[in-house]
Amino acid sequence: MTRSDNRVPQTSKIALIGNYLPRKCGIATFTTDTRNGLIERFPAVDVDVYAMEDLGERRDYPPEVAGVIRQNEISDYFAAAQQINDSGADVVWLQHEYGIFGGSAGGMILQMLDRVAAPLVVTLHTILSHPDADQRRVMEAILRRASRIIVMTEKGRTLLEQVHGVNPSRVAVIPHGIPDRPLTDPEEYKARFGFAGRKVLLTFGLLSPNKGIETVIEALPAVAERHPDVLYVILGATHPHLVANEGESYRDRLAARAAELGVSENVCFINAFVETGTLLDYLAAADVYVTPYLNEAQITSGTLSYAMGVGKPVISTPYWHAAELLADDHGRLVPFGDTAGFAAAITSLFDHPSLREILRSRAYARGRTMIWPRVSERVMVELDHAAGEKPAQLRPFPPMEREEVLPPNLAAVRRLSDGCGILQHGLYRVPNRDHGYCVDDNARALILMHQISGEMAAEADALATTYASFVQYAWNGETQRFRNFMGFDRLWCEEVGSEDSGGRALWAIGVTAAQARQLDLRIWASSLYDQAAGMALELNYPRARGFAMLGAASMLAAHPDHELSLRILREFGDYLRGLLVQNRREGWYWFEDNLSYDNARLPEALLRAGMALGSDGMIADGLATLEWLKEMQTAPAGHFRAVGTASFGRTMRKPMPFDQQPLEAAAMIDAASAAFEATGEKRWVDEAAHVYAWYLGENDLRLPICTRDDGGCYDGLMPDRVNLNQGAESVISFQLACCAMQRLKAGFRAVPAERLAAE
Repeated sequence: MTRSDNRVPQTSKIALIGNYLPRKCGIATFTTDTRNGLIERFPAVDVDVYAMEDLGERRDYPPEVAGVIRQNEISDYFAAAQQINDSGADVVWLQHEYGIFGGSAGGMILQMLDRVAAPLVVTLHTILSHPDADQRRVMEAILRRASRIIVMTEKGRTLLEQVHGVNPSRVAVIPHGIPDRPLTDPEEYKARFGFAGRKVLLTFGLLSPNKGIETVIEALPAVAERHPDVLYVILGATHPHLVANEGESYRDRLAARAAELGVSENVCFINAFVETGTLLDYLAAADVYVTPYLNEAQITSGTLSYAMGVGKPVISTPYWHAAELLADDHGRLVPFGDTAGFAAAITSLFDHPSLREILRSRAYARGRTMIWPRVSERVMVELDHAAGEKPAQLRPFPPMEREEVLPPNLAAVRRLSDGCGILQHGLYRVPNRDHGYCVDDNARALILMHQISGEMAAEADALATTYASFVQYAWNGETQRFRNFMGFDRLWCEEVGSEDSGGRALWAIGVTAAQARQLDLRIWASSLYDQAAGMALELNYPRARGFAMLGAASMLAAHPDHELSLRILREFGDYLRGLLVQNRREGWYWFEDNLSYDNARLPEALLRAGMALGSDGMIADGLATLEWLKEMQTAPAGHFRAVGTASFGRTMRKPMPFDQQPLEAAAMIDAASAAFEATGEKRWVDEAAHVYAWYLGENDLRLPICTRDDGGCYDGLMPDRVNLNQGAESVISFQLACCAMQRLKAGFRAVPAERLAAE
């Protein structure tokens, strides 16, 4: 074919996401064909495929598949996002179809798209006129993220505008691509399939009840009465989901109906998923192609496109794609479920070969506009357009000057707090009441209040009483556990919270007993600690135990002979050291086989326990694990890179860089402070300052995470932007970091030079 466009694409690398052959479905065929068509037309372009994998399947994919994403494994989505970022892809091209992605309405794909830095182009294979709430939520999130949107019919563009409010200028209508095949006489192909001497009707696709096969079978008696040599070929395997639920019972019902009507000899079932080349040969052998679908809400049909492309006269129900493609007398449309209508239309075409030839020529001519080289050229225009853009996003204020330490500022904390406690989340800077409160954040806030000094001390003491009251109310004396989540209606959502929230509450109580400026608050904390600390011995998880250790170390500062605190430090310190022995490997020096959240609290707990107990072994292991974690959280460029949430669950592998959370930086600063106290080595002061700079903009995006005006902090660093929400965890973490840096700098200056360890 003569190329219609000699343009050189600006895009050099594409990440293509969708089902892929050898998976047997229409999306897999389309994704494979579209990739091959693009490569054939633009051979200099590199296309990496990220193949969606169905439940329980492990297929042998070809080399162009750079990654496989298991449908319901969120870690695979995170890993693929990082792989795409690392590959330097100019653009991501997503093939979207409901049902191929995990989560409610396929929402897991959003987790991946949020972590991909490259612009997004999405091809929509299904657009619903009446989506449910989840379908609307997911679709509109994808549409917001997309730089360009591709649909295959004008109806698709109209639906996007009417249902989702999409500006039509963002939408490109590009037809379903098809192979370029010559127009041939059906008689040349019939013999190879055993169809010689028959008038062949063909339907192709995964067999399922919505295809309306019954309509044509029930029309066959009337057709066969006039044309007894008619043969209705039903080509395609039964849909895998239908097989899983009911086996081949639907196919059996169709065969039984044909027998009941006396047309078994006029029906041929071919139960197979055929490759594109074989399908085109079957289509070439057909005299007429029929698509008797039962529902109009079919925005695209690859089989219909293929049939038009090889010049088949088509008889179809008026589903959206057929109504558009067969318009202007390029085929025959019959109402849904109209058996008599199908019988009349089929008979008419068999009665009048000249009419069949006219429709054949018209179909083939329209098909020339849909061959892969033409489609690929139009797709490349959209990919280039998107690659020239950056994803739409809000930007924080320009990077601030790299000050040593911003002074603590309670304005953002105050904004999130009320008379009950501190709210969990924010929508931008606005407190989000939908998610209520939790003891986790109120415990963090209580710890922070004891770090505030100077002019804000009186306000901090008043807020401390509020947060202490929340922690007290969270204690459930009947269960001997802390509750965690409370709705904005001030009703508890549970009777027992998580282990981590319980450990963190004990930590806050211990800190209050040791550091509160108000004597009555220290007395309260000591009393509640004695009531609640026994639960610590029943905690099972490393971080929960680590939090309890930090509380116990603080409690010992207030009450040096506190037996239960000593026991917690001894037993849990030995426990952490045992985990280290169990899990460490070459290149992996950590307590667990993966990195997750609040990581530096574990080395800090060992260091605090070692200093309280005089255990050189605990201090040594705390320092060694902190040193290893420091290496894991240093980017190649040298700045701090917090362990990303995408790392969770990745066994003994280097951490993923996104999403980076403010919590991790605060924990690392506190752990570095503990290391400085234990060793006197200036390098730990430097490390804390190095980590603190992450908040100010020394990070992967060179964007500040904190807000100067009110001491606020955004919720995280994503691959392409800052998450502009400000929740309690983030705001408190930043303020704790400010306080820790002030203390660390003051403590370093106060140490005589001769007492500092050599650098």
